[in-house]
Amino acid sequence: MWGACAALLATGASAFATPPREVPPPAYQLAAQRADVPAAVLYAVALQESGTRLRGRLMPWPWTLNVAGKPYRYATRAEACAGLRQALKRTSATRIDAGLGQVNLGYHAQRYAQPCELLDPYRNLAIAAEILREQHTPGEDWLLAIGRYHRPAGGAPAARYRRSVHRHLTRVLGPGAPVTTLQATTP
Repeated sequence: MWGACAALLATGASAFATPPREVPPPAYQLAAQRADVPAAVLYAVALQESGTRLRGRLMPWPWTLNVAGKPYRYATRAEACAGLRQALKRTSATRIDAGLGQVNLGYHAQRYAQPCELLDPYRNLAIAAEILREQHTPGEDWLLAIGRYHRPAGGAPAARYRRSVHRHLTRVLGPGAPVTTLQATTP
């Protein structure tokens, strides 16, 4: 009996010592696959951009806006769309980000027909994945593309952003996973 108890405790302790990796939800996997981007990268960016705590767990929230540096979260897409329309009346589109990947309305206006399209989670993920793909140079570390996703000019803001997203990537991939060798086919 004590042997079984000791084995159970040892197994339990090792399970807590190495947390399991977090698999990106199917929508992230699909958008990432279509853009040839690692799903873990897209999911980690969404966690950074629109993550909020729900029932004790950090999750990306699709109806998130950032207006001139201030975050707003809405319960429904319709409420977020109304908030977005109001924000556009008083704030430049270049100072508004929307959706899971916080796509900037001004800098990415060519990617959508109507601003509220960015609140469609699938459309937003597709655009975010496209941007990540465009920022990546083959053979280079995905973290560099992640930094350029946030700030194409690079510098200190891109470096801070890379560090923040790296923490999410570690959570998604598990500790010790090599981020530099991520392949686009990573689930």
